[in-house]
Amino acid sequence: MESFKPLLAKVATGAGLDRAEARQAFDDLLSGEVTPVQASAFLMALKVRGEAPDEIIGAVEAMRARMVPVRSVPGAIDVVGTGGDHSGSYNVSTLAAIVTAACGVPVAKHGNRAATSRSGAADVLAALGVRIGLAPDELSLCLAEAGLCFMFAQTHHAAMRHVAPVRAELPTRTIFNMLGPLANPAGVGRQLFGVSSPAWAEPLTGVLAELGSDRVWTVHGSDGLDEITVTGPTAVVALEGGRISRFTIDPREVGLPLHGLEALRGGDPAHNAAALSEVLDGARNAYRDIAVLNAGAALVVAEAAGSLAEGVVRAGQALDSGAARATLHRLVRLSNLRSHA
Repeated sequence: MESFKPLLAKVATGAGLDRAEARQAFDDLLSGEVTPVQASAFLMALKVRGEAPDEIIGAVEAMRARMVPVRSVPGAIDVVGTGGDHSGSYNVSTLAAIVTAACGVPVAKHGNRAATSRSGAADVLAALGVRIGLAPDELSLCLAEAGLCFMFAQTHHAAMRHVAPVRAELPTRTIFNMLGPLANPAGVGRQLFGVSSPAWAEPLTGVLAELGSDRVWTVHGSDGLDEITVTGPTAVVALEGGRISRFTIDPREVGLPLHGLEALRGGDPAHNAAALSEVLDGARNAYRDIAVLNAGAALVVAEAAGSLAEGVVRAGQALDSGAARATLHRLVRLSNLRSHA
């Protein structure tokens, strides 16, 4: 593709792309007309130099232009992580999303199957009975009536199939690992966003602000988790009221104990689904604690709780009352309506 070659030549020298150039380059990549050699050279050149914010923004704009959108509802939030922390932990953001929705905050969750873990959000939700890969109207129904939907990345970003083989063959993460959480098909403006590298926290918060988000907590656990962890402190970069601030969360400050990382270790989708169900049914363990901590944070981001401590209490009540279990039941039922029609 002729439009791609000069952009590849530019990044090969170590130079950066402006926003428009990046959008053109990623539109070319997603068109399927760039050769695998060109695509891999481009992605690795960005990786070695380090992706600049304008390049990430242009890439997200190219993805958004090709994605299948979903009609959202006011105040919807995404609870999502970049993945890639190689922890093999339970599906924390998935359970936190269910609990957040049970507290009355609509969650338009965007995710995929496992990449570096044994069980991605799509894998565990499918094991719980949720039908994956719904059409936009089905997702809007789930969001409106259950307060929760799961948008399967492969359905909404079909053009990503053109770069999937190259990504699979490269022995390292690329810019595409950052892009999925930034290209939510429901266009939510609020995110609890976990990153597996602390170096990404501030740049990606700025990117989300530039792309229109108004409230974001970007989090990275001291143990490497792309979640707010319960093994120690978590660094937060927050976007609130147009300003970016930084602070640290210690679970003990909101009444939660510390746990060892081993207590969060998950397994395959069936194992993780069973563990998630146990928490919905009242189990009190590390998985519950990390879920209520992250759901509590999501409630603060959504302006449904005035403090993290209040959010954690409300999240715990949603589990204890059975509201979280009922939310999952509604999602399972609504997601399967068309398959039973």
